[in-house]
Amino acid sequence: MRLGARGWRPHRVGAVALGVAVALAPAGARTQGPPRPAAAALAQRVHEVRPGDTLGALARRYGVSLAAIVTANRLPSARVVLRAGQRLVIPPAARAGAPRPPVRSVKVTARPVVVRVPAAIVLAVPDWAEALPLLAWPVEGLVTSTFGRRPGGWHQGIDIKAERGTPVLAAGAGVVVASHVEPRYGRVVRIEHADGFVTVYAHNEANLVTVGERVAPGATVATVGRTGRATTHHLHFEIRRAGLAYNPLYLLPLPPRIAQVDLTDENPVE
Repeated sequence: MRLGARGWRPHRVGAVALGVAVALAPAGARTQGPPRPAAAALAQRVHEVRPGDTLGALARRYGVSLAAIVTANRLPSARVVLRAGQRLVIPPAARAGAPRPPVRSVKVTARPVVVRVPAAIVLAVPDWAEALPLLAWPVEGLVTSTFGRRPGGWHQGIDIKAERGTPVLAAGAGVVVASHVEPRYGRVVRIEHADGFVTVYAHNEANLVTVGERVAPGATVATVGRTGRATTHHLHFEIRRAGLAYNPLYLLPLPPRIAQVDLTDENPVE
């Protein structure tokens, strides 16, 4: 419309253009225009369940994942039994060529395993090894379990395999400071030597010495057994000083006679 001398009058050109526009638009169409193809492709659908329908079959039919249908309908699991007439929301199918979320690579750095050595165990060769009184092997036999770390924990001595009743000899001259029974060691003898060294003889079948008795090198102090926590007949032998346990293989005459390790499950903690 335009303003003339006689007031407002309709503009013929505008009216014609408006009429053409109305004629081209389908009846009931929205004035915003037709929906975009991408939005139409991504529209959700509703499926009414028919007898025989399964979630797997519906996922294949509509080209969506089984998990997407489960999530969209808040189903308890993918194994839920569908009921005829049930209405399911079918989520939009993934567009071909749609970019996938980037996969983040995580660099895993292996941490070094830190082995904590108990304070009562000394793994290194002691500086005073030459000052130790000359010691002898308490029994003849193969070493079946060495000093230090084992699968079940820490071993504070060595295990020497021997037949039941084999004489156990004092490794050196000294005084018997213990001859009794302990839960793990069974029957055990402890002998104190010069300069504060102590030798330990455990799992004995019998102790043959008493506390306070002086013994000479090579004197019989016990017999081999399997008392306490032991699965085979053997002697558990330790060398200690000031409460610390040292590797007897560093302090006994060479060569060490080592066989297969860990034939027993004996694992004293003292």
